[in-house]
Amino acid sequence: MKKAFTFLFITFFLFSCSSTKKKEKNILPKNPFIIVLGITQDAGYPQSNCYKDCCKEIWNHPEKRKMVSCLALVDPASTERWIFDCTPDFPKQLQMLDSIAPNKKEILSGIFLTHAHIGHYTGLMYLGRESMNTNNIKVYAMPNMHKFLQNNGPWIQLITLQNINLQQIKEDSIIILNERISVSAFTVPHRDEFSETVGYRIKTENKSLIFIPDIDKWKKWNTNILDFVNANDYLFLDGTFYKNGEITGRNMEEIPHPFIEESMKLFENLSEKEKQKIFFIHLNHTNPALKENSEAQKEIYKAGFNLAKEYQVLEL
Repeated sequence: MKKAFTFLFITFFLFSCSSTKKKEKNILPKNPFIIVLGITQDAGYPQSNCYKDCCKEIWNHPEKRKMVSCLALVDPASTERWIFDCTPDFPKQLQMLDSIAPNKKEILSGIFLTHAHIGHYTGLMYLGRESMNTNNIKVYAMPNMHKFLQNNGPWIQLITLQNINLQQIKEDSIIILNERISVSAFTVPHRDEFSETVGYRIKTENKSLIFIPDIDKWKKWNTNILDFVNANDYLFLDGTFYKNGEITGRNMEEIPHPFIEESMKLFENLSEKEKQKIFFIHLNHTNPALKENSEAQKEIYKAGFNLAKEYQVLEL
């Protein structure tokens, strides 16, 4: 992965003392930036009750475990922090965010939700009185997601107790976070049992980033993803499965995420610079690209693309 595009936090920083944390701050970008807080599919890695080759080694090596797909957005000028999706790994991810970009005055300035599948919103439970008992944290959600939280327990309790402050957003409307950052949502095709599914565009004065952790096949979308690649600086895209047949005994047409192999084929004629914009995220526990130095990882990097990495920082 090219240094020009990323700052990687090495293990030393993860377990540092308070004096070392001051050094961390010095290497952070001065402009708004993204931190990758998680990279896997909703159920994490390793996945519950999986003792197959993809997971069995990971149970005995906690340092190799990966958290559920999530991005943090940080504005160093104001110290404001937002997260995109609120996962079951929220406690660990908040600690990760605090260790890199602390804000002693405010837990979070807001949470943006993509949809109502378990890995993308259930971390909200930690905001309730059984845990953090937060005060009116803004939660941004599309109309159906907004209704889902309002009409179902235990989420309605977060609203009535004012742990969260629901903010209904609309497709393609622009949410101004401050004078430096704006966010807009756009719908994408996906299994919408309980809510619509959206991706987000984060825009600053200098750059823009696209976040689409969940989508059905690219051809099902009424938008050309290649146009998004041309128009933006970074794209975190659905990389749930590496290839067809990855899950044995199940018809993968029932879970029609674009395979990484398919996406790489679609993007193969992009320039090297354009390919470097693309980071695959939301990897299922069966995805061989989760394994360091695997053939799948090597193929992705050889083809000119990137994989999202926890603790990764991208300046916007």
